[in-house]
Order: sequence, then C-alpha cells, then structure tokens
Amino acid sequence: MEKMKLTFVNVGYGEAILAECPDPLRPCGVFVMVIDGGSGEPGEYRDRASGRIPLAEYLSARGLNHIDVMVGTHIHEDHLCGLVPLLELWPPREFWQTLPAGLHRSLRPLPPLRDANSSQRKFLQSINDYRALCAGVEAAGGVVRTISAGWEARPCPGLSIRCLGPSRVRAAELAARYEELNREEDPGIFRQMLSALDGNMNNYSSILLLEYRGTRILLPGDANRLGYGEIAPADLCAHIFKVGHHGQRDGADAALIQAVRPRAAVCCASSDRRYQSAHPELLRFLLDNGIDLWFSDCPQLPGLDLPPHEALVFSIGEEGAFQAEYTRGGSPYETAI
Repeated sequence: MEKMKLTFVNVGYGEAILAECPDPLRPCGVFVMVIDGGSGEPGEYRDRASGRIPLAEYLSARGLNHIDVMVGTHIHEDHLCGLVPLLELWPPREFWQTLPAGLHRSLRPLPPLRDANSSQRKFLQSINDYRALCAGVEAAGGVVRTISAGWEARPCPGLSIRCLGPSRVRAAELAARYEELNREEDPGIFRQMLSALDGNMNNYSSILLLEYRGTRILLPGDANRLGYGEIAPADLCAHIFKVGHHGQRDGADAALIQAVRPRAAVCCASSDRRYQSAHPELLRFLLDNGIDLWFSDCPQLPGLDLPPHEALVFSIGEEGAFQAEYTRGGSPYETAI
C-alpha cells in the first residue's frame, strides 16, 4: 500500500506543512497540498545552523513540479507570507482560506503605519500579502475557496479533509472585522483595530482534520486551548497532533489532550524559543501522558538534543500506522524523544 507523506518544514518561528498523497490522476501521480508557508522575511533564515530553510527553497530542492491546493490557516506573517514566493513557481489550482472568496477584490492595499511596532508591521504585511495571494491565484486561473466548520473534501483516493473550525459565525465575525479595518481612515482608530484583530487572529485559524485510510491528523493552525470550544470532543481524536500556537503554554490543556488522545505531537517552535514557544511545562505534560514529541526546528531546552534538520517527515499508512524521521538534504536522522 502506498503511503501518504506529511512534512513539517523547518521555517524557524512559523509553520509550513507539505502533504503528498498517491493519486494517479494528478501530475506525477501525486496530490500535493501546502498548508501555510512560514515567514517571508529573509532575517528568519539568516542563521541556518538548526537547518532552517525557506519553504520555496525546500520545495525546489525536493523537485516539486506542482501544487494542487494551498491553504492559509490564518492571516499572520509567520504562516501566510512564505506562500507568496510559491505563486510564481507553482500557482495552485485552489487556495483554501476562511474569508469570503471574493472579498479581496474590494480591499485596498493598506499603507505602512507610522511608528508601527514589530507586531503591527508584520500583521500589516500579512494582510497585504493575503490580498496579493488571492489575486495571484485567480490571475493564474486558480480558485479561491472559503472553508469553515462543516466543510469537507476528498481530494484524492484514501484522503478526507474536514474543517472543524472556525464556525460559520466566527468566520462571518472575522470577515466583518476585516472589512471594518479596511474602511477605517482615522490613523489612531486604525492602529487600535489592527492590534486588536492581530491579538485575536489565532483563534480564527482553520482547524483541519486530515484522515488518510484511518490515520487521523489534527492541524489547528495557531488555535490555542480556547479555540476548540465549538468542536465536539469526539471530532478531535487524532493519531498525530500538531500543537497549536507553537507550543506556547496556552497551546493545549488536559481537556484538549484527553479529547485528542494523540500518539505523537508536533511542536513548531523556533530554535530560539521565541515568545516562550515549546514551553517546558506543556512539553512535560505531553511526555507524561505517553505522547512522542517531534519538532519542526531545534528548540534549545535542557535534555533536548535534536540533530539540525530541514524537515520532519511522517510516512503515514493505514489505521494509525506511521513512521517519522528528521531529514536534511534528503538524508534521515534518528527518531523521536
């Protein structure tokens, strides 16, 4: 039986996930989906000692020749902006995101904010890049598709994808806030609205459940422990769980882990553990519950000695069967802690 490959690319503080499934009807016999793209800022990749690599560079080295589906889980720089360089190389057939599909056509480019702090600058960049992504996908003949809770797809044999969140009410709330921000012309009010939406954006993330021949993978974007309240606990059960919010302390709690019951958890924290990602208390809680821990980068923590790697690669089979390894330049390292 051919296996699905799920790759967490080392993009430092950010997330970029590549899913590849056997499909004889797709180019080269493979369905290709990219979920988030990491940061678009060159400074994120200046120090490559841990194996960090921009997503476009990693995919080029892998010899990728097409993208069927691109997903933007939410509008934050460390998830969305690394998708922009992919447009010229591999324009996707579909771009899945949460906002109304035609909304970008009515939006204006937002000008730089005078004396913006780092968070405001990054968020403004991600908003403008979101608009550019939607326009670029459509210009290349692709489709911008809206997804929210209840949406499902079966894009290739053996693979189903369900969107568990945000709810349609939450998605409509996000669209209304986004349009209101775009209309605001008073600089002071605009700054306040920008920071407020930035602070709330994580729990507007798309929460995706992938199931490949009985093996379930929960990918919640940056949703923290409060972002699952509208989802039935039974729907969250998964063999592999990508911990939300880069493994910060609010990324999961006992109730969430009891609902998911994963065998493996992936933490997308940077090697410098920015913003207290890969929080020791959360990681210890996962280990104490018998969950194998894996990392997209190499967070500096006592007792954790990971090999420098460009990617964490899962080979996924039927009914919960999977293997994982760290790779660099296509060569594997040893397995989990």
